[in-house]
Amino acid sequence: MHRLRRIDVIALVVGSIIGWGSFTLPGTRFLQNSGVIDTAIGLGIGALAVVFIQAGYHVMLEHHPDEGGEFGYAHRHLGRTHGFIVGWSLLLAYISLVGLNGTAFVLVLKRIFGDAVSVGYLYSVAGYPVYVSDIVIASAIMIVFAWLNIRGLRGSARIQNLLVLALVGNVVALFVLMLILVNLEPFTATYVAGWAVSWPRIASVVAIVPFLFVGFDVIPQVSRDLGFEPARATRLAVVGIIVGALLYATLNTMTGLIFSPSEVDGVDWPTGAAVQAVLGPVGLGALTVALAGAVLGGINAFTLASSKLIASLSRHRFLPAVFERRNDAGVFHAAVWFVLAISLVAPWAGREVVNYIVNMCSALTAVAYLYTCAISVGVAEKGRAKALSAVGALAALGFLGLLLTPESPGQLGTLEFVALGIWVAAGAVVFLVATVRRTPSTAE
Repeated sequence: MHRLRRIDVIALVVGSIIGWGSFTLPGTRFLQNSGVIDTAIGLGIGALAVVFIQAGYHVMLEHHPDEGGEFGYAHRHLGRTHGFIVGWSLLLAYISLVGLNGTAFVLVLKRIFGDAVSVGYLYSVAGYPVYVSDIVIASAIMIVFAWLNIRGLRGSARIQNLLVLALVGNVVALFVLMLILVNLEPFTATYVAGWAVSWPRIASVVAIVPFLFVGFDVIPQVSRDLGFEPARATRLAVVGIIVGALLYATLNTMTGLIFSPSEVDGVDWPTGAAVQAVLGPVGLGALTVALAGAVLGGINAFTLASSKLIASLSRHRFLPAVFERRNDAGVFHAAVWFVLAISLVAPWAGREVVNYIVNMCSALTAVAYLYTCAISVGVAEKGRAKALSAVGALAALGFLGLLLTPESPGQLGTLEFVALGIWVAAGAVVFLVATVRRTPSTAE
């Protein structure tokens, strides 16, 4: 069986953290709401909080090196009900990101070929038009990566490494060139001169960190595939978190080099327009390659993580037994097809609906973080590990407070709360059905 190397793990983490949002949030949220410096501070605080949360995950890896990650960990230490809460929370977070990145690939092509990509208008959902061609393209790319994952971890890991290399290399090169070529005086006057720290602006960035950094926790899902000890996997996860935060801040700064907060609202793709204004079509092409790497890397990583989680839920009899079966390549092939089947709904629902689901998944992932770190406080044998896990638990509570507290800068919107309620209700039904179907032979 193929074992993951160090570069494979970093590529998985970075490819999961950096997706479509990193290239669009500068124009849709970061610059308008938080500028450049407050966004960078928010990303830094959020990344530090996630590093503390990762300390709890390190304890988990040492004491529970099994597939299923946080779900299996909670199931072992807190029982069936709490385990299901964690697993059900993560399941939607992972699968929704497959669909989000799948539909985002269509937008990548539109950046290259324009609206000619969209053919065969069907209907609109929440103001977003759905086309036959969009459904076909998004579905095809998700099918390709499902097939790639079913063939085995070796090929999937190699593709992931290439995608992340294209992503990181191109973004760094473009940023350096823009710093050299751009007149920095307007940027300084807009974002630096007279700047004063604004905690509400920073908090609005910190609030969505669980969504932005959800990829760091793919490592527990592939713990059995690691070719080295958990301590090194933890260090690699931290490296991936730092790289992810720097890439988010870099892309936001690149956009701010050309556009002020008031200007980005009227631009179709501010980050792309900023690069094109300085480096022309070649620069835009390089950025598009980086964007494609981010989107495809996210599809690949979350298809893998989702299938591992589904197999673990199946092993504990929450889902049908077929999902825990492996093919000749050692892959949970039925679980991969299940992920694909659910993800294929996303192109039909439209980007806005998918965005609502992904936004509320910040709360779901924060729940998993809280459970993992809280358990690690009790499980850790060393005082330092207990203390770091406790800080991680507090950070997760802080994320939940920002997302759920009324009047918070990061509070979820009405539609996100509705989506959250639907998923919780669906989980209650699945749990009750699984409980009824349990037999004495499967009881623990």
